[in-house]
Amino acid sequence: MITETYLNHPTFGLLSSLCMIDAESALFTTLYAQRLFFVVSHSDHGLEFSPISRQEARVVVESRLRTLRRSGSRLDYDQLQVIHQQTFQ
Repeated sequence: MITETYLNHPTFGLLSSLCMIDAESALFTTLYAQRLFFVVSHSDHGLEFSPISRQEARVVVESRLRTLRRSGSRLDYDQLQVIHQQTFQ
């Protein structure tokens, strides 16, 4: 099941979730251009937006793909593989 998650960035507008990184952070990109990437973390102070480069975002997604492949989460792996292809190729 694909669920879409959006956040409103104070400067860059609507962001779309690409994948979870860990229990407290996720990778997001600008909704329309998919040129700016952010690691969004939840902390005691609320949401924190950390910009990262396209290459860093690609590495994050590829790392998550490896984790999903090792864990045997085939459905999640397949869904993230589609996102990877649409975003980075």
